[in-house]
Amino acid sequence: MNWNWLFTNLAAGLLLPPLNLLLLGTVGFWLARRRPRLGRSLLGLALLGLWLLATPWVAGRLLATLELPYAPIRGGEAEAIVILGGGLRYDAPEFGGGDTLNARTLERVRYGARLQRLTGKPVLVTGGAPEGESAEGPLMKAVLEAEFGVPVAWVEERSANTRENARFSAPLLRAAGIRRIYLVSHVWHLPRAIPEFEREGFAVVAAGTGYQSSGDSHCFDFLPSASALMSSYYACHEWVGVVWYRLRG
Repeated sequence: MNWNWLFTNLAAGLLLPPLNLLLLGTVGFWLARRRPRLGRSLLGLALLGLWLLATPWVAGRLLATLELPYAPIRGGEAEAIVILGGGLRYDAPEFGGGDTLNARTLERVRYGARLQRLTGKPVLVTGGAPEGESAEGPLMKAVLEAEFGVPVAWVEERSANTRENARFSAPLLRAAGIRRIYLVSHVWHLPRAIPEFEREGFAVVAAGTGYQSSGDSHCFDFLPSASALMSSYYACHEWVGVVWYRLRG
């Protein structure tokens, strides 16, 4: 277990929905008898915030604040493709009880495979084992080669976060003379990831996936859903991460 990763994620959990709103509501409920007006206000604020963050309309607009404009990739902009891991699913019975890529990582791997076929550039996959289980990097390599038929040139498997993705991938790329990279991740993650690779001296071409639909709003966009709350969580997580990395330099 990576204790720094554990502490960071516990601290982030206190700042992110839904736990931050549940804690606010709990405080409001506890104060309701002693200070009724303040208690009811906090409880109402928590419920309102939870409802808003669970609506597709709010979730979509939060993610839009992080999305980089889409730019077509033609093939000559960079020298290698770097795919960032996004987590694993553990003890999957349908895969023999072993660990496998979760939906986020699989989405990134799928787009990375498409990009490799388009550009012919070598691929680096990066992702460690912060929870002390399987490392993401080797599993990403296995899926790319066995299921997508895409060769992987480098595997980084020590990193526990986005900053370490860049730090530990950099020596592998420099040794091969790579200076310009396509960086593959979810588009809402790239504003945090790109500066980390630029800090290591690379020119970065954004290769984002997971763009949100820009269609017109309709009445169902204001009905709460679990998927919308998850999208709001991702957006808040990334903004907290961006601020935290800037504070740390």
